[in-house]
Amino acid sequence: MQLSNLLSYDQNLQLVFDSMNEAVIAHDLERKITFFNRAAEKLTGLDRKEVLGRDCHEIIQGGLCGSRCAFCETCIPTFDLLSYPLIIADRQGTEHQVEMTVVPMKNTLDRVVGILASARDVTELNELRRALKRERSFQGIIGRHHRMQEVFELVRQVASTDVSVLVHGESGTGKELIAAAIHAESARASGPFIPVNSSALPEGLLESELFGHVKGAFTGAIKNKKGRFEMASGGTLFLDEIGDLSSAMQVKLLRALQEKRFSRVGAEEEISVDVRIISATNRDLKSMVASGLFRQDLFFRLSVVPVELPALRERRIDIAELCEVFLERFARQMQRPIPILTLEAKTILMHYDWPGNVRELMNALQYAMVMTQGHPIEPQHLPPEIRAETIKKSKKKRPGRNRKLTQNEVEHAMQAAGGNKALAAKNLGVGRSTLYRYIRENGS
Repeated sequence: MQLSNLLSYDQNLQLVFDSMNEAVIAHDLERKITFFNRAAEKLTGLDRKEVLGRDCHEIIQGGLCGSRCAFCETCIPTFDLLSYPLIIADRQGTEHQVEMTVVPMKNTLDRVVGILASARDVTELNELRRALKRERSFQGIIGRHHRMQEVFELVRQVASTDVSVLVHGESGTGKELIAAAIHAESARASGPFIPVNSSALPEGLLESELFGHVKGAFTGAIKNKKGRFEMASGGTLFLDEIGDLSSAMQVKLLRALQEKRFSRVGAEEEISVDVRIISATNRDLKSMVASGLFRQDLFFRLSVVPVELPALRERRIDIAELCEVFLERFARQMQRPIPILTLEAKTILMHYDWPGNVRELMNALQYAMVMTQGHPIEPQHLPPEIRAETIKKSKKKRPGRNRKLTQNEVEHAMQAAGGNKALAAKNLGVGRSTLYRYIRENGS
């Protein structure tokens, strides 16, 4: 006799649901559990014999609905389907992140008789996604190099507070991106992020831009205008190039930060705002303080937590991935296929010092996209100044017995050469035997 004939309909149903990877749980109108499959046992650490007939709130804190469904108010539910994330703690107290789907169960008269819930455990999947995101980028910022990973971790830590942050780095390193990341990770994320370039406006206009003005305050002030401080209330104000502020503007900014209120230009009444300040500069503010060019009290007010951004030449390991991201972005903007970056062109980009940092790399790749017209990017498609500098550097590097290699430059050269030792040796300016010996002795 066949197995299907030996088993009851309910037993067959249980076998079907026990074969599923998703936890399936059902309860009646009184929230008493009527069904519990094997995946549900694994998720909760509970045996079905322990839970059948018990209130779902006794089994899972907050219930299957996470206090979302109408049963929590002892009413018949009217929804057709609910989907939501939920955290379920098992018997040992270990928390599981699940994606829950809940539907009403109806009888032949179309009356609701209970709830059927399925839960998919996505704890490991979410952790893998977070790990991949941490490895590849943070808030859209690429940075596998350990210096950038340290910056990302500091951003996470400081975002949970409301203290002032000073981001320091060379021009083009992405200081505004870091400021935006701090804002996006903070409790102020739903509020505005308002940037101001302190060096882009003359002092008179900068004061009006920061604090606003009233009608008639000066020639051209034809109506009242809000300043960036007011616009940023409840959010974050980003002050870029803070080192370029005049002494008079430093005093006015310090007063606004200390008292958390200010007056619009030409007005008498004061305005109070709730603003977080993140500032940035490519200048050495400590030296400026020592030489009397920047107020010490303002420096301490702005630099509660300093964030130091490395130059691109200090994190060459990120160049290849940055190229992939930018080329994909530009191809999408230009509605073209993503071009191939040849090994020779990539080697040049990896060895260039990038005084303009990430911004200069973006410009170089945009230039190359225009020059190639959809073909692979060769060295001749790169900006002339980059090719000229690379040729100049390569002439200085001659193979010789006294050339001493470092682990950093070997790693960069091997990555740029795609693992080709002969090409890596050529780019390093050493003979192949020198590179082979280094790899053999250092186990690289």
